[in-house]
Amino acid sequence: MTQHQVIIVGGGLVGGLTALLLAKAGIQATVLDASPILQAEQVLSQTNPRVLAINLASMKLMQYAGIWSHLQRHEPYSGMQVWHRDGMGEVMFGHASQRMPMQQDWLGSMVEPSILNLAIQTELQAQVKDYRTQVQVTHIERFPHSWQVTLATGEILHTPLVIGADGANSFVRQQAGIGLDVLNYHETAISCAIRTEQPHQHVARQIFLPTGPLAFLPMQSLNQVESGHWQSVVWTLPTDYAEEYQQLDDEVFKQKIAQASHYMLGDVLDVVSRAAFPLLARQAQSYVADGLALVGDAAHVIHPLAGQGVNLGCLDAAVLVDCLAKDLQRGAWANVQTLRKYEHQRRLHNSMMMHSMSALGWVNKWQVQPLQWLRSEGMNVVAKQAKLIEFFSQQASGLQALSQTQYI
Repeated sequence: MTQHQVIIVGGGLVGGLTALLLAKAGIQATVLDASPILQAEQVLSQTNPRVLAINLASMKLMQYAGIWSHLQRHEPYSGMQVWHRDGMGEVMFGHASQRMPMQQDWLGSMVEPSILNLAIQTELQAQVKDYRTQVQVTHIERFPHSWQVTLATGEILHTPLVIGADGANSFVRQQAGIGLDVLNYHETAISCAIRTEQPHQHVARQIFLPTGPLAFLPMQSLNQVESGHWQSVVWTLPTDYAEEYQQLDDEVFKQKIAQASHYMLGDVLDVVSRAAFPLLARQAQSYVADGLALVGDAAHVIHPLAGQGVNLGCLDAAVLVDCLAKDLQRGAWANVQTLRKYEHQRRLHNSMMMHSMSALGWVNKWQVQPLQWLRSEGMNVVAKQAKLIEFFSQQASGLQALSQTQYI
């Protein structure tokens, strides 16, 4: 019977990052990924309408793990603008520039998921000896001193530590018998890519509407002539509105977006790849069990309001590997106290982020005039206080949380 030191189920961003950080610490994980190997030519020839907002902490982790150097394209942003459609209250982080911002001015970068996955797979193939793709896990069972992982091929693996990085509908979480708390926002997000009349100037923009936030996120274009004019859109709407808007033809839908944004970047000239997905907040009732840990969406899913979901998952990977590596130096491995330490550091932080996003979404829907005034005054106070702007920027960067690990 072959004993694997650690098995990671899921080889996406968080699972792949976890495996690569472990490899940097001299620990070889067995990675079981259900997805196939991506074909670079196919990925690079297409533009994904969705982007992930990668903050500075996640960028540092990806640079350390060797992922960032493989990114074939991404769009840095140096400014972030948030305001209400009624014109009452606006906050601007960073600055706008038509030129590509210098790296020291970046607030982060927008990356297409397919481009990021291609970079992760490239580094996993180079650094992880037992990296398996198109693998289906059919059963996970706890034994006295190890977990038994059964594959669809009939192969049985044993390990003292299973890491579940297999997404919001985590099979690992289900097999471990860990419950899930779910908050249904009764909202749906419409995502698509649009080309605007005016350039984005490397600024991520979010306007709060009575129905929910509308975000314009800078993205790269395959056509250099149109560079700087493409945005990834995430439009949060009540579900009945979203269903109605999804049925509109492209010309009418373009007008809807432009009007909703008060033509902040002029007319919307093109729209492609419309999709819709319901918004739910999810939190695993425990992030760990004896010899098992959950990371990323397997542990938590938050509202996309601030684009922090993927960054929280990257911090999960950093904290978990940091705890495991430090214990290994002391001769321990997969100790339950170590796993509880990881959970203690991450669950509270993620819960606060989840509930603050829920509260922020609720506050920005206030339509009662005295409450609107209070909300606007609050935003105006923040906008005028350089120290408050710096504080919120630091929180959004993730650097403070990362500073508790060895990676900064």
